[in-house]
Amino acid sequence: MTAEPSTVRRIVVVSSGLSTPSSTRQLADRLLADSSGLLGERGVEVEARVFELRDLAHDIANHLLMGFAPPSLEEALDAVAGADGLIAVTPIFTTSYAGLFKSFVDVIEPDALTDLPVLIGATGGTPRHSLAIDYAIRPLFTYLHAIPVTTGVFAATGDWGGGGDGVRSLPDRIMRGATEFADLVERTDRSTRVRDPFSLDRPMGHLLGGLTGQ
Repeated sequence: MTAEPSTVRRIVVVSSGLSTPSSTRQLADRLLADSSGLLGERGVEVEARVFELRDLAHDIANHLLMGFAPPSLEEALDAVAGADGLIAVTPIFTTSYAGLFKSFVDVIEPDALTDLPVLIGATGGTPRHSLAIDYAIRPLFTYLHAIPVTTGVFAATGDWGGGGDGVRSLPDRIMRGATEFADLVERTDRSTRVRDPFSLDRPMGHLLGGLTGQ
């Protein structure tokens, strides 16, 4: 059953590439374009926000140290919390996700990702690093009660030349992941996403100290 033409879905993209231009951002843009195109064909309007985490690196560090988010970081966190779908793309460093990527995830509210469809993307020098999607990144989002789609899309340096990994080309993998993601996003309703019943409405310090501030 397809959505009504007036349906709007909010997709947030976070890219943790460190260089400019960045193959990580390039992959993120491709995943967003294919996902948006598929949803558009179904009559679903897409509102997309893209955040480059390198632009928020100082704010993320300050949040981890001081416990509050500056306005630019707060905007990104609010966007994630209000999204119908998240596209998360990171380079692979030393067989796992980038530290900047993990630091951003660490400052997201614990229940903000509950029931949120996530399309995982990763980039690296060789196809050997593709395993990091399933042993490092996917468990991270599963732990946070998000719904990562079955297909994670990895792009090695050689993939951008069009040859791919000899099994399925990068464009094919992008389309497969985007299709699974679009299917979930189309069915997502922000108003029915489950909130963790054990999450705290206020910080623990407020509860222990009897504080009433927000």
